[in-house]
Amino acid sequence: MSFWLSLELRRRLRSLAVLALLVAFVSGTVLAAVAAARRGDTAANRLAAATRSATVVIRPIDSDARFWAAIRALPEVEALTTFPAMAFGVDDVPDGRSGLTLPPADADLFRTIEVPVILDGRLPDPRRVDEVVVTPLFREVSGKGVGERVTLRLTTPEQAAATDRPGGGTRPGGPAIPARIVGVVRSSWFAESPGGAGGVIASPALLARYRADIVGPHDDIPFEGLARLKGGSAAIPAFRAHVAAATGSYTDMEDLDAMVVAHRRQVNGYESASLMIFAAVAAAAAVVLVGQAMARYGTAAMADLRPLTAVGMTPRQQVAAASAGPALAGTAGVLLGAAAAVVASNWTPIGSAALHEPAPGLDADVPVLTLGGALVVLLVGAGAAAAAAIARAAGPAVAGRRSVIAQAAAGAGLPLPLVVGARFALEPGRGRTAVPVRPALVGAVAGVLGVMAASTFSAGVSDAAGNPARFGQTQRLEVYLGFGGDDVVRAAPLLAAIARDPAVAAVNDSRISVVQAGGATFPVLTYDPVGEPLPAVLLEGRLPERPGEIALGTVTAAQLRTRIGGRVTAGGGEPVVMTVTGVGFLPSGLQSGYTQGGWVTPATYDRLVAGAPLPFMWHVGHIALRPGTDPAAVVPRLGAAAATVKDGDRVTVGLPATPPPQITEIRDIAALPDLLGGFLALLSAGATGHALATAVRRRRFDLAVLRALGMTRPQARLILVTQASVLAAVGVAAGVPLGVALGRTVWRAAADQTPLQYVPPSAPAALLLVAPAALLVANLLAVWPSRAAGRLRVATVLAAE
Repeated sequence: MSFWLSLELRRRLRSLAVLALLVAFVSGTVLAAVAAARRGDTAANRLAAATRSATVVIRPIDSDARFWAAIRALPEVEALTTFPAMAFGVDDVPDGRSGLTLPPADADLFRTIEVPVILDGRLPDPRRVDEVVVTPLFREVSGKGVGERVTLRLTTPEQAAATDRPGGGTRPGGPAIPARIVGVVRSSWFAESPGGAGGVIASPALLARYRADIVGPHDDIPFEGLARLKGGSAAIPAFRAHVAAATGSYTDMEDLDAMVVAHRRQVNGYESASLMIFAAVAAAAAVVLVGQAMARYGTAAMADLRPLTAVGMTPRQQVAAASAGPALAGTAGVLLGAAAAVVASNWTPIGSAALHEPAPGLDADVPVLTLGGALVVLLVGAGAAAAAAIARAAGPAVAGRRSVIAQAAAGAGLPLPLVVGARFALEPGRGRTAVPVRPALVGAVAGVLGVMAASTFSAGVSDAAGNPARFGQTQRLEVYLGFGGDDVVRAAPLLAAIARDPAVAAVNDSRISVVQAGGATFPVLTYDPVGEPLPAVLLEGRLPERPGEIALGTVTAAQLRTRIGGRVTAGGGEPVVMTVTGVGFLPSGLQSGYTQGGWVTPATYDRLVAGAPLPFMWHVGHIALRPGTDPAAVVPRLGAAAATVKDGDRVTVGLPATPPPQITEIRDIAALPDLLGGFLALLSAGATGHALATAVRRRRFDLAVLRALGMTRPQARLILVTQASVLAAVGVAAGVPLGVALGRTVWRAAADQTPLQYVPPSAPAALLLVAPAALLVANLLAVWPSRAAGRLRVATVLAAE
């Protein structure tokens, strides 16, 4: 055995090296994808655990030191930190892109709660005004890291006192504070979203020194808090009751694990599932590709080993000797593949999970690498042994199965090169003349299927990413009108003035408050169009038309375990019973996502808030524009129209403050189908090229006979061109409909998971180009084999046979 292996290594070192590289490529791809999926799936949970994350965010309408002292003393509270609901400005950062610019009110942040992972540098000194830390995306967008300086821009006390909306208003006119970046950090609360620009977190000394500039001379800006509860999310109901008893008022709070971390887990889980699907398909494709190599090697080795039967070599020894080389090459390939997977981990996890990874960089997933590597070695060895055993058991050549298509071509009287080319493409033959027809056909179909599925899926991603209405965001602009029941302007005349603009399709007078029902807290919005009705996206049912009706967001409907026709009881003073008329999406708001809340009529809204101690009463005008209108171009005109109304100059028309992060997150999953489509396209090219090259080599006797009977060189080349074209035609005929169906099926699953409104995607450009592209690639692959067929030395081949 050892002598044979040493002989094989000298004779077929190049073949074994190619086999090892092939195994390294496929095993590295599969192992890296599986390890990345596992890493991404656990990123959000690991970040929350590593940073002692907050359980709830507390948003009272008004608070003072006594309020927070009462909260801190509650038995459920393990740690608490507070901050004003006002962001400061940072120079050289695009407006609206630095949403995490917060001045903490105490030194608890980063020390007893939300203790961050320090990616670079250190934490700021809580006594230094001029020290800040930034998040990774801020460093990426601004190009500024540890040791570099930024300028913080604060409002004046007058601006802070007059600010009607946290983070809104005019450009800060207060102090400019030069600060030095001392660290880059990541924590669960400060984790970023795709498409953002990260943020800057100051030390508590900033608020202590410039309090009036940040919150106004009389603490006009409310404070919010982050609390970590001893019992986790399970302690929230008791904590909520104790807060109400201790403060005597309703306080809005959000379960961060249920709403924020759960969303991250959902997105990361979908990306991880996509990676696992990619790994599974890549592994299946690799079995075909590596299986062909195993079959070729086993057949060749067994041809050399069969004569040794005469000197006493048993069949079992022959199979073991034939599979020893591939097994050794497979082991070497797996070691290379595992090393490549570890190197690739430096760029994983992918998508939004990368923004939640607490330990970015190289990562060796030992269970995946060891178990996966052992499985690959076992499969390679078993495959080589099976190929050798089959080759040894093969009897003398007999006629193989006939192709109906090839027989039909012959019956139709087509030229001989076309008939022979069809037989080469569709009939495998037998014995030494056998060619891998089925793998080539499967590869051709898989290549076209992968390209069409990826193109169809990408069309769905492009449509959703460029169309906020798929997420229920039919409003392109909004105008802030008031808060807590105190409007800054009369809404009716102002919204009517805006609705008269020719670019405006619809305006909705949206009053927003918070209600409780069935243990869930969610916002309700009035559906009160000014002029034309605001388009609303419902997945089923209809909008409320009469008092006592409500259309719920998808998540809220799931939380309440209700559907169309069900009943929801909510309200403050007197409970209001509402019938669910629809389920769909709502405008994304400051306190909720687009899947939370419910549409109600104005009359129902008035009953819900009557006597209710619910302070969060936002008043917003949602503005839908006509198709093709540039929102940025129409904003100045709508602002001028608003200014014609009394006190209209106190409001600002602008882009929605809180677009759903899913609009950006959906783009992150677009790359995987494209990568898979490319992988399958390469597999298709490899299978087709292998079939063409093998046909020339194994059926050279048939070609030589035809040439001896008078076939010309161009006709011999036409045989290979026909073979390639038939393979491409089969791939297009089966792959296009299957690919479109698969792409739409996967996109529907993605739409349900996100969620978003499903619209069947189509890729007309791919449909038009896939057939000519497949024919072009197949015929390019046939160039070298066809030239070899044309240059065949007829006399030498016939003499050898």
